[in-house]
Amino acid sequence: MEHLLHYLWKHKIFPLQELHTTDGRRVEVIDPGLPNTNAGPDFFNAKLKLDGVLWVGNVELHERSSLWMKHGHQTDKAYDNVILHVVGEADCDVCRTDGEPIPQLVLTCPADVARRYDELRQSEICPPCYSVLPSLSRLTVHSWFSALQAERFARKAADIRARLDACQNHWEDVFFITLARNYGFGLNSDAFEAWARLIPFRAVDKHRDDLFQVEAFFFGQAGLLEEELPDADDYYLRLRKEFRYLQRKFDLPAPLDASRWRFLRLRPGNFPHVRLAQLASLYHTRPALFSQVMEADTTEAARKLLVTSTSDYWERHFTFRHSSPERVKRVGENALNLMLINTVIPFLYAYGLHKADDNLCERATRFLESLRAENNHITRLWEGAGLPVSTAADSQALIQLQREYCERKDCLRCRFGYEFLKGRKTGG
Repeated sequence: MEHLLHYLWKHKIFPLQELHTTDGRRVEVIDPGLPNTNAGPDFFNAKLKLDGVLWVGNVELHERSSLWMKHGHQTDKAYDNVILHVVGEADCDVCRTDGEPIPQLVLTCPADVARRYDELRQSEICPPCYSVLPSLSRLTVHSWFSALQAERFARKAADIRARLDACQNHWEDVFFITLARNYGFGLNSDAFEAWARLIPFRAVDKHRDDLFQVEAFFFGQAGLLEEELPDADDYYLRLRKEFRYLQRKFDLPAPLDASRWRFLRLRPGNFPHVRLAQLASLYHTRPALFSQVMEADTTEAARKLLVTSTSDYWERHFTFRHSSPERVKRVGENALNLMLINTVIPFLYAYGLHKADDNLCERATRFLESLRAENNHITRLWEGAGLPVSTAADSQALIQLQREYCERKDCLRCRFGYEFLKGRKTGG
């Protein structure tokens, strides 16, 4: 109920009759104020008139008046500037720390808004606001998509910042860890990130010019050289021997538990062994990969930097146990696009923030708008509901919308939900 009160106050969705405080004063809301997401009153710098007298200050909202005391606001000076207490039910009077009473307004939700809100909350259809989508203007959709894209950039930049803090601000290391996570393509993403965090990058750098030794580091730390294979070939045995030597030389941390890797419903070309071999080849052939990617001025230039295949052995194998018809196992075009969307572009944005370089942030946006949209269950869902999805910027906006709003039933903060609640005429 309190969330709905916030929504009604923020958007000035009030009953048609005049508003009055509980002690009979007429209320005219000029400006509901700025929403506050931190500690303190719910809205700052509101402007309203009480019986024609202008008041400027803060507004606090509660489902019931008694929550004012339950939350201890009557002894908290941060609430002394509250000029109006908006409630769903007035079950007591409230006051400031000096005992001065605070005007209260009982705000009732219009019946049609309450009905539509219940529809959104209780609907089993996703998205529950589907009926209003075809009637939305292009400006409404574009402006909301732009805001969602900004939110997604901010979230990914925060993830990168957290990894940097854990990696002593080594941008190259964090770039590789993030790239490795995206090599998991969902099913193995967590395992790839956990594995990458076990890679001793400064140690691997000493052997970076030898692909076989890089593979020994990578497969060894992935826990894939621990198994005693009765029919092990020479490559596996040499790789394991080399890893044992590197373990002793660099006092490596314990390898990842091999049971973390998932194979179910994966095409053989996506098996962790193949992806690890591709990452080893990329690490071997692209020193200073992060720096090169940050300098790439086009998506095509960035994509070329990520193109990689495998060593000869993996052209004939999917795992150490399973051979395959001989062919070069390059990273595919769709996979490269996903790496651009989920690794390169977020790093351009995050590094631009770090360097206060607007050009990098603008390049991130330009890259995103130039790539075709992702094809996944979220984009297909929203396309089916009537929203066009053309570019990766659109698909990233929809992923943000689905995960941060729809799945949380947070329709009150969604602009599409707002259009639905205010009673926009729906098609059909």
